[in-house]
Amino acid sequence: MADLYLGFDLSTQQLKGIAIKSDLKLVHEAKVDFDADLSKYGIEKGVLTNPSEGEIFAPVAMWLEAVDLVLQRLKDAGMDFSKVKGISGAGMQHGTVFWSRDAETLLGGLDAGKTLLEQLEGGSEGERRGAFSHPFSPNWQDASTQKQCDAFDARLGSAEKLAEVTGSKAHHRFSGPQILRFHEKHPDAYRATSRISLVSSFLASLFLGKVAPIDISDVCGMNLWDIEKGSWQEDLISLAAGSEGVENLKSKLGHVPEDGGESYGNISKYFVHRYNFSPSCSIIPFTGDNPSTILSLPLRPSDAIVSLGTSTTFLMSTPQYKPNPAYHFMNHPATAGLYMFMLCYKNGGLAREHIRDAINDLSSTSSDKNTGIWNNFNKVATTTPVLGQSDPTSDPMRLGLFFPRPEIVPNVQAGTWRFLYNPFSDTLDPVSSPQPSFSSPQTTSPKNTNNAAWPIPHADARAILESQFLSLRLRSQNLVSKQGALPPQPRRIYLVGGGAANPAIAHLCGCVLGGAEGVFKLNIGGNACALGAAYKAAWGVNKTAKGARLGKGEAFEEFVGKRWHEEGFVERICEGYRKGFWERYGGALKAFEGVEGKAIEEKGEGRGKGKEMGSAITRVRDEAVKED
Repeated sequence: MADLYLGFDLSTQQLKGIAIKSDLKLVHEAKVDFDADLSKYGIEKGVLTNPSEGEIFAPVAMWLEAVDLVLQRLKDAGMDFSKVKGISGAGMQHGTVFWSRDAETLLGGLDAGKTLLEQLEGGSEGERRGAFSHPFSPNWQDASTQKQCDAFDARLGSAEKLAEVTGSKAHHRFSGPQILRFHEKHPDAYRATSRISLVSSFLASLFLGKVAPIDISDVCGMNLWDIEKGSWQEDLISLAAGSEGVENLKSKLGHVPEDGGESYGNISKYFVHRYNFSPSCSIIPFTGDNPSTILSLPLRPSDAIVSLGTSTTFLMSTPQYKPNPAYHFMNHPATAGLYMFMLCYKNGGLAREHIRDAINDLSSTSSDKNTGIWNNFNKVATTTPVLGQSDPTSDPMRLGLFFPRPEIVPNVQAGTWRFLYNPFSDTLDPVSSPQPSFSSPQTTSPKNTNNAAWPIPHADARAILESQFLSLRLRSQNLVSKQGALPPQPRRIYLVGGGAANPAIAHLCGCVLGGAEGVFKLNIGGNACALGAAYKAAWGVNKTAKGARLGKGEAFEEFVGKRWHEEGFVERICEGYRKGFWERYGGALKAFEGVEGKAIEEKGEGRGKGKEMGSAITRVRDEAVKED
C-alpha cells in the first residue's frame, strides 16, 4: 500500500482528520462534532460562554477526548496507521493553552492502555496531577480583552505602529492581550504555567509527546512577534509578562523555528503502541487554520482565496510586507520570503440573506419565492447597472454598507448606510439614516429626496455585493501586480464557502476585483484546512528525507503543483477582468472609502482610531497609484 500522510483540523466545532496518498489524493476522513459527540461538556457550538465578561472559551479536556475518538473512527474506516509517514495539522488561530509543570513528564510517559483524557486532564479535586495549569482555552470569538488591547496599541505608540511590527493591530482574540488578561485574572495559574501553546502547537504536542514549538506563521497572530526581525518583540513581551518578567514569558513561549517544513521529530510512543503508527512517522509543524487554508492549493503570488460563508475572509500570498491596521499580515506557513495577507469580516452571507429575503417578501407570486431562493436576488443584482448608474455621465453612484452584525473592517456597530456619490461635485448624499439592524425590511423617510434613486430593497442586491468586493479591492490593491498587459489585479480568484455556488456573486466578484485568468470555484468541501495540513505533511517529509531525490529541496508550491490535479478540485466559473467594468469600480474606491469614514464617525467602535484608520487606508491607495 502507498505511503499515507495525515492532516488534522481542530476548529471551534469539530476535529477533523484526513489521510492522503503521495499523489495528494484523499483516501480516508473522519470527524468528531463537539456538540453532537461531546455534549457532556456543556458546550454550544463548541464553546462555553461568560457573557458578563465577554469570555468565550473551550474545555481542553474535550479536545483530548476528540483526538482519541477521531483516530478510532479513522481506524474503524480501515485506515492502516503503520503506513503514515508524516502528520501535520491546523488549529483555530489565537487560542491559547496553558501547560502545567508536569506537562512534559506526562506527555512523555503516556500509557497506551489509557486515553489521553485519563492521563492528561487531572482530577477535579486535585487528587490526580494534570498537564494543564488552566482547564480552558480562550476562543477566537472572545471579546474580554478590550483593556488589554488598548494597552497593546499604546505600547508601541499607536495601532498603526503595532501593525507595522506584528502584522496586526491589537485584537480581542490575539494571544498577547489574552495572555496579559490571563496573567491579571489568574495570577496563581499563570505562575504555575510552564509553557504556553497555541491551539495548533497544542495539538502537535500531543502527537510529539512533548511541548511543540509555535509555528512561524501562527506566531504572527499573537501581537507578540516582530515579523521583520523574526523574534519576540521585547516591549510587547514585557507588557504581557508583567511583574513575572520578560525571560519568564519567553521561556513559557519557547523557541520559534524559522523553517515551517522542518520536522519536529518522530511521533510519540503512545500512538505507536495504541494505534500502530510507525515509530519513524514525522511530526511536521502544525499551523493556524487560515495559513493552512492557503496551503490547500498551489497558490501563487497575486492569487487570492475569497471565503464566502457566514463571514467573509480574503487570503492572498504575497512577497510584499505592507502592514496596515485594517488587515493582517503573517509569515507564509511554508515558504520563507512570502507573506500571507488576510482580511476578516464578520458580515458576509447573513447580510446577503437579509436582502435576499426582503426581495422575496415583495415578490409578486409565491412560486418566485419557492423556485430557487436566490433567483430573485440574482436577477435583480445582475440586471441593475454598475453602481446603479444607468448613465455614468450624469447619474450618481450608489454606495452602501450593510452590517447586521458589528463589523471589524471598518470597526463599527451594526447598521446600514446608503449614499449617492456625485463624481462631478465629489459629494456624498445620504439616502437614509443608519439602521441599527436587519430585523425587518428597511424603509426610508419620505422626506428624503434621494429615495427614488435608491429603491429599497431591490437596489440593495447589487449594492451589497459591490460593497463587499470594493472593500476587498480597497485593502488589497497595493499588493497585487500587473498581469501581462492588464493593470494590477489578482491572477486568479478562488471562491470557497457557500456563496461560491452563486453565479451572481461570482460575476460581481470578477467585475470588481478582476482576475486576469478568471474566477474559479474551489471544490474541496469543508476540507480546506485539513487538506492543507496533509499537503504540508507530505511536503515536509519529502523535503527532509535523507537521500530522497524526489521532492528534496522543493518549495511547497512546486511540490504540490506537480502532484495537484486541478481538474478534480477547480472549476472556472466566470470571467474575471472585464475592461470598462474594472476601471469604473476603481473610480469608486475613493468615494467608498468616504462612506466607510462616515460610518466610523457615526457608529465607530475603533477605540477612537477612525481617523487614523482612514488615513492609513488612504496611504494604501496613494501608494498603489504611485506604483502604477
